[in-house]
Amino acid sequence: MNKDSLEKMSHMRLLGMHQAYKASLEADQSQQCFTNDELVQHLVQSEWDDRKHRSVQRGLKNANFRYSASIEQLDYSGDRGLDKNIVQRLSTCDFIKKGEDLFITGSTGTGKSFLASALGQQACLMGYKILYTNTAKLMSHLKMAKADGAHLKELSKIEKQDALILDDFGVHPFDAGSRALLLDIIEDRHGKRSTIITAQVPVKKWHEVIGEKTLADAILDRIVHQSIRIELYGESLRKKQKGKPETMQSYL
Repeated sequence: MNKDSLEKMSHMRLLGMHQAYKASLEADQSQQCFTNDELVQHLVQSEWDDRKHRSVQRGLKNANFRYSASIEQLDYSGDRGLDKNIVQRLSTCDFIKKGEDLFITGSTGTGKSFLASALGQQACLMGYKILYTNTAKLMSHLKMAKADGAHLKELSKIEKQDALILDDFGVHPFDAGSRALLLDIIEDRHGKRSTIITAQVPVKKWHEVIGEKTLADAILDRIVHQSIRIELYGESLRKKQKGKPETMQSYL
């Protein structure tokens, strides 16, 4: 009977329940003290925990983060402009729940992408759907999808993400096609979903980076005024890392 139950649990993909029930059968029976209600609760909780864990792992994989990062790894020392109180408030992910936007700017190597990755992975752990992407690569991908007639499907996927992280925004100037796609993305997300942008270029110069005045006005009007902003300073952390055995993450 027990073997049959285990086989059915496995067949129904009740993997957490299967593992917990199998463990209980293999345990010393003299040590078992579950009542019927407790056993049911134990099996259901095990299945719940297993599904939640697998969901988080899928979310982390699908997000495609640039770095494996956590809030605990962030370094607040020096004059980097990284305020621990602000980061802790952001780590609650209330800004994602509210659909607010976050801008992280600063010179190359100051830890913008790592900070965005840390916040994004924290959001994944809390059950939010996140997509991390290089801005130029995303635009290239969407233009190829548009040529195949599939860009609306791709835009729909992006719209459903609780937070979209656009990394290296403005490193490459936007052409006409990229500007139109960016407006589509921002318009779909405005007031509903959070967008996190990392950029070397200061926010005040984004207008000229985007280009064409009418579209630039339309894009920036939707994201700039109510955004949360973090500006990082200091010497490149990659330069500090050069010649040292520690991983780059230990500095960020």
